[in-house]
Amino acid sequence: TSEMLQKICMRNLVRKYCRGLTAERKVQLQQKVVTSAVFSGKKEGYLESLSQPFLETRLKENDLNPKVLQLIRGENIKYVTPVVKYDRNGFKARERLLVLTQSSAYVVEMAKIKQKIEYSTLKGISTSNLSDGIVVIHVPEDNKQKGDVILQCEHIFETVTKLCILANKQSLVKVVKGSLRFRVGSGKEGTMVFTVGPEPQVFKDKTGQLTVV
Repeated sequence: TSEMLQKICMRNLVRKYCRGLTAERKVQLQQKVVTSAVFSGKKEGYLESLSQPFLETRLKENDLNPKVLQLIRGENIKYVTPVVKYDRNGFKARERLLVLTQSSAYVVEMAKIKQKIEYSTLKGISTSNLSDGIVVIHVPEDNKQKGDVILQCEHIFETVTKLCILANKQSLVKVVKGSLRFRVGSGKEGTMVFTVGPEPQVFKDKTGQLTVV
């Protein structure tokens, strides 16, 4: 009888907790479940991120340039965050915005859309197992795309979670060790190397590879 009552009590407590959740809190928990499935035990910094709630967006729609809003018109903007984009050839750092809508991801420079990636064509999302904020969005090799997108995000767990949920591509997220390959364009590939050092930095090494410390 005691065992049965314990089970009934636990079910009642869980039911009470679930019924008391706000819609916002429920979304938070659902997103955190996805984050756990993707990163738990795989990427450094995951445990520290558990207590940090995800924001709905880092920038509001009003913060975007009106020209960009006009170009994205008709699409429901879900998430916007500042990022640093690295050129595929010289790896020069560029300040950009990552705009996630219901159907596509946009890399935005001020009043220009530099690249549009439709979720239906997304080939993969890669991050390292270290504590850096690098994420590579892999795109198909066609005339519409310049190559894979290399971004550095301050809120890496939040950004990747939002992206894979909106794209419905959770299974395509890879957490890699050591290095990863990315497409530069025109059939060419580049290599990114991840290593550990005294201070964080991203630079092009003597061999021409992008090194992330």
